[in-house]
Order: sequence, then C-alpha cells, then structure tokens
Amino acid sequence: MSSGRAAKELGRGERVVPGVWRLRLPLPWPGVPHGNAWAVAAGDGIVLFDTGMHQPGSLAHLERALDMVHLRLELVRSVVLTHAHVDHCGQTTPIVLRSGADVWCHPDHGHLTKWLQDPDSYWERRVEIALQSGVPEADVRAASALLRRDDIGIAGGLQVDHDLVDGVTIDTDLGTFEAVETPGHAPSHVCLFNADRRMLISGDHLLGRVSLFFDFGYTPDPIGEFLRSLDRIEQLDARLCLSGHGRTFTDVEGHIRANRALVAERLGATEDALSRTEPRTPAEVAPAVFGTALTPENGSWLLAEVQCFLRHLTATGRVELADRDPDRFRLV
Repeated sequence: MSSGRAAKELGRGERVVPGVWRLRLPLPWPGVPHGNAWAVAAGDGIVLFDTGMHQPGSLAHLERALDMVHLRLELVRSVVLTHAHVDHCGQTTPIVLRSGADVWCHPDHGHLTKWLQDPDSYWERRVEIALQSGVPEADVRAASALLRRDDIGIAGGLQVDHDLVDGVTIDTDLGTFEAVETPGHAPSHVCLFNADRRMLISGDHLLGRVSLFFDFGYTPDPIGEFLRSLDRIEQLDARLCLSGHGRTFTDVEGHIRANRALVAERLGATEDALSRTEPRTPAEVAPAVFGTALTPENGSWLLAEVQCFLRHLTATGRVELADRDPDRFRLV
C-alpha cells in the first residue's frame, strides 16, 4: 500500500544520444523536484553544461548520476553555465576543485554574484521590492525571516574563467556548440546550439513544461528581452532540445509558440486586473493574474513576474505608473 508520500529524488544518469548524457539532479522546491545537467563527450573527458544546486548530499547525487553512465567528476574538462541561477551553477566550485575544469558563464552574472558578496543587501532589496509592490510590512518581514533560513544553494561562490557571449564556441566530440545570448529569464542566460546536429541546450529559456520566471529589477524590460530571445531561438530551427528541467523534446517550434501564448495570456490578465480610474498595486494584481493568494512560499516568485508584466506594459504604452510608495498602476 502506498504511503502517499512522494519518492525521494535521487541523482540519475541516462544516455540521450551517443556522446550526450542527461544528469537528473534533485532540487528541494515543491513543483520543481529536479533539474538537469548535461554531459557531452569531448576528447579524453566531458564538457558539463550546468551543475545542479548545492545542498546536503548534492555532490553525491551528481556522482551517482555520472556513475550510472560510466563517467566521473575527474573527467570534467569545462563547466559551461547556461545562466547564474543556483540550481544551474551551485556546484561549480566543488566540481572545479575535483576536476580542475575551467568555467564559462555570461558576464552579466551580477544578479547572483552581487548577492553572494553582500547577502544582507540582497535580502533588504527583496524586502523593498515587496514593500514597493504593496505587501504589508508585517507580512514582508515575516516572509523574509522565513526565507533567510533557507540554504542559498551554492558552494564556494562563482569564479568564472571565460565570458560566454554571442558567437563563443565550445568544442565537443559532437561538434561545436555556439553561444546565443537569450536574456529574459535571467540577464546572464545563454543557450548553446550545435548547428550540425540541430541540438539546443536551452537552460531555462525553453522547458518541456512551459513555465515562466523572470529576474526582476536588473534590466528595464525582462519580458521584452524574453520575447526577442524566443525570436532568436526560432531562427535556429533546432530539432532536439536539452532543457534545464524535464525531458528532452523535439517540438521546439511548438514550445516557442506556447511560451509566446502564455506571455500574452498573462499580459492580458494583468491588463484585466487594472482599471483606468482606480490604480492597483502589484500585490493586488498578482492574485487576479495567477488565481492564487500570495504566500511566503510563492510571493517572491509571483510578485517578480507580475512586476515584469507591468514594466513591459508600461514600456509598450498600455499601462502607466500612477503613484509610488507603494507603486500603483493603471491602464492608459
């Protein structure tokens, strides 16, 4: 008889095509139970695209996944990061210490590295964003105290050897993977495309299950960046996508259309939640857009997303900022 509890996630490895292995690594987040790193054969070793998140036992999970496909950490020659979120780069330093690998990442990784250099300022910034969004101060402080107890998910900081920008190529036994800058999900986001195989390592830009997340506060219009990045990826005509979460998929064009449709749906819901006469705060708009109340667990995620929708609607002239302290928006 089932206990009703979900099985504990373990690191798992599987071959996707000859010379490419999916390393499925556990994550501690409800609804996002695992993420992917991708190992690609390169000479006498492998290139590791993303690393998973650092948490208790995480390196053992990575080693378990590698062992299942007859690989080991000491074979890693380069670590290539699709973006500087901890579930994609958190184990970089332990891997480098074991393997001597060099590290590639887009230079706009300040959304993570500034946090690591000054964690208190990072948390205070999140508090200010929540207050500016109209969340009552008592709720903000309580949520902040709860979240600050969480492990940040990265070991030893992030030291980068090479900038991963447009046109940079990573050599593997399958041919070269070329960097394509795809900001939106994060300022540092990059996809890697192998034109010979029409193979795309997409990070979190395209996922098997369509899902949106945007870092708020680092660029003026993450939604606009994301949509332009979808255009860039569409032009590549990829046929196999290795994404940051979930299984591989081949309907790349369909996933691009689905992402555009979801962005349009959420933008429309944001406009529907506003009026021309009574400006509303992001905290008032978010429950209407997502159909759920803000909680300490989901509030940061949902507020960041709705703030990005509001900034995009403002940039495109459909919405205006009507007041500050807290921010209130209305239809133009």
